[in-house]
Formats: sequence, C-alpha cells, structure tokens
Amino acid sequence: MTAPTSPRIDQHPDIMALRAHSEETTATPAAQAVEALAVLCGIYLAASPWIVGFNAAPTLTITNLITGVAFACLVGIGPAYERTHSMSWAALGIGVWAIIAPFVVAGHAFVTRAVVSNVIVGAVAFLTALALAGLGSARLRR
Repeated sequence: MTAPTSPRIDQHPDIMALRAHSEETTATPAAQAVEALAVLCGIYLAASPWIVGFNAAPTLTITNLITGVAFACLVGIGPAYERTHSMSWAALGIGVWAIIAPFVVAGHAFVTRAVVSNVIVGAVAFLTALALAGLGSARLRR
C-alpha cells in the first residue's frame, strides 16, 4: 500500500476558513436567538392543530405536523451550520407554504383559527429563515 500524497480534504485551507466563518456566525447572540425562535416556530407549527383546535381537519393537521417538523429540523441543525446555512433558503419556502396551506389543502373547510394561526406562524417562519439566510451572507461580505 502507498501512503496518500495529498493532505486530507478536511484540512484544506478553504474548508477550515468556512468552518471558522460558520462558528463566528453562529456564536453571536443574535444568531442564536433567531435560530431558537425558528426552532420554536417549527415546533409550534407542528403542534398548532392541537393547540389551536383544528385537529378535526386531518389533511391540514398532517400538513402542519410534517411541515413543522421539517422546518424545525431544517433550521435547527446548528452544529452543522457550515453545511446547512444555505438550507435556510428552503425554509423560506416552508414559511410561504405554511401561509397558503389552509387554502390549498383544506379547501373551503378551513377554520378561521387555522388560517390566522398558519398565517402568523408562516410569516414568523419566513422572517426567521430570511434572517438566518442573511446572517450567513452578511458575514461573507465582510
């Protein structure tokens, strides 16, 4: 067997600089607060059918449960930030979906509480995902 002639990829200067940038970005109190708010937003979205009381609409209940868990997992992976910060752009889509989901999946059978809850949590999810995406790109510009 021969020994590898090139250094390992995780020791590459660009990779190390990206990791240092990611640690710097997530170490600020503002970034930690936005990430915590985003995770809570996802948890609320998943539990909202039972909290608000529209769990009698099964399609919207399942949609909110899956969407909320996906959002919380997508934005809540802090230790792997250098590989997942771009996923906050996908979280923007989840926020928009949370806003329009009562009209799309429930049709005319939606409840006012479900619409208000989804619009508010969808807007908060959209704004937190936008803030997380902005945190990563703002640090890159410096």
